[in-house]
Amino acid sequence: MDFFNSALGRNITFVRPAYFIISGFIGIPNIKFYYVFLFFVYIVSVLGNTAVTVVIYLDHNLRAPKYIAVFNLALVDLFGNSALVPKLLDIFLFNHHNIPYNDCLTFLFFCFTCLSMQSLNLVALAYDRLIAIMYPLHYQVKVTHRFMFSLIASFWVFIITVVLVAIGLLTRLSFCKSVVINSYFCDHGPMYRLACNDYTPSSLFGTMLTVLILWLPLLFILISYLNIGYALSKVATVQERVKAFKTCTAHLSLVTIYFLPILMAFTMSAKHPNARIINLSLTSVFPPMLNPIIYVLQTQEIKESVKKLLKIRKQSRIKV
Repeated sequence: MDFFNSALGRNITFVRPAYFIISGFIGIPNIKFYYVFLFFVYIVSVLGNTAVTVVIYLDHNLRAPKYIAVFNLALVDLFGNSALVPKLLDIFLFNHHNIPYNDCLTFLFFCFTCLSMQSLNLVALAYDRLIAIMYPLHYQVKVTHRFMFSLIASFWVFIITVVLVAIGLLTRLSFCKSVVINSYFCDHGPMYRLACNDYTPSSLFGTMLTVLILWLPLLFILISYLNIGYALSKVATVQERVKAFKTCTAHLSLVTIYFLPILMAFTMSAKHPNARIINLSLTSVFPPMLNPIIYVLQTQEIKESVKKLLKIRKQSRIKV
């Protein structure tokens, strides 16, 4: 009965603090250099992701369904870093550690939504590569613009719904002890563990979210590439295998830089908390910076599009 009362809030008065205190980077020597580094990463991320979205929007040759997912990934990276980094710098660089209760929940919503969408975007791109290599003759039938739009839209609806449920469960908790969140933002786990009433619903839902948003996407991507590898093993020549695999290198790079730091952060959970917090913060801000660089350097279509747009701009300047 206590489980359901804590989740549903029946006949219970909840103690909600006026503010939370974010304490993630406090006490780390020379941490201000790290803030400068984060600011640099943020600027590169904004420029890179803005450039990718503009290139895809302007170049009508980049109208394949997979570029819907690439465009969405760039938007998610842009919004995610813009939601996290400026606020993080405001908190720690300018010592505004106190965040009002409602603002903290809003901060959590935008950060978690964008970070989770990165994972599901990689699932969409993995599916695109799986169909393109295993069923090349049926690719244009199976992966259409309508299908990709529907897939991305369903991911958005799913992520927004589950994050809102997670926040809803947080509002059913009483915070009558500490209000200090040992993280670099209003993190879900460190928040619900501060509650002085039963936080089992939030704990179980948090575990379920980790499975749905992290482990299941990673499992799907791994299975996809096992199938891709099996399909490529049947290709007659080595040159054809290499040519087909090259179409996957950009996506594999994105998967590595997204999931590897997260896996490292989980292994560091029992070690020094500051090391884990810095690792998690890098996990949040680094992939959005590297994603556009990887796609420009490793995707021939985008590379050619950038060259063409720069050439057109150069020619227009000469004419003027």
